[in-house]
Amino acid sequence: MNPTEIDALNVASSHSLEAQVSAAHTHDEAGNSMFGFIVFLLSESVIFLSFFTGYIVYKTTALDWLPKDFTGLEIHDPAINTVVLVSSSFVIYIAERFLHAKNLWGFRAFWLLTMVMGSYFLYGQAVEWHSLPFGFTDGVFGGSFYLLTGFHGLHVMTGVLLQGIMLGRSFIPGNYDKGEFGVAATSLFWHFVDVIWIILFILIYVWQ
Repeated sequence: MNPTEIDALNVASSHSLEAQVSAAHTHDEAGNSMFGFIVFLLSESVIFLSFFTGYIVYKTTALDWLPKDFTGLEIHDPAINTVVLVSSSFVIYIAERFLHAKNLWGFRAFWLLTMVMGSYFLYGQAVEWHSLPFGFTDGVFGGSFYLLTGFHGLHVMTGVLLQGIMLGRSFIPGNYDKGEFGVAATSLFWHFVDVIWIILFILIYVWQ
């Protein structure tokens, strides 16, 4: 092997090593980012847990729990909204699978469907709020109901906005070739929002 060939091999090895170091560095950054995001979700869980605890304590101890002349919440439409929101977790999972398979149009279609389902949930919640005969200041139940559903609705809105950003980024050529942390984090946030709503639905609508 002549000196020129040796030099070429050394250069190729050097480039290969640099690529491996760069890939490992990128992997570590993504891992650290996901860990930080999970810690964020845990902190959000603590907030919701405190709200859930307060709701249970008030419900089991308050003498005048429901507002005057109000007998209970209608469950039919909220149940439909619940099915739509929970189903969207399966839809966003399918969107992720398409992205892993490098099928951007499949990803976009199911990702957009998730956004539509989330928006439908928000619309349904707005319609329910408009039809209710009590307000935020109507007793402990009124304040608790609007605080819990409103805080969760804010998270749903945030999730839909994040999904819109991730969808827009998919149209940038090569944007998801080196990693999909934003998509993975947004999807995890959406699953979190869905689980929180299941608990809320049981507490507020089923346990009346």
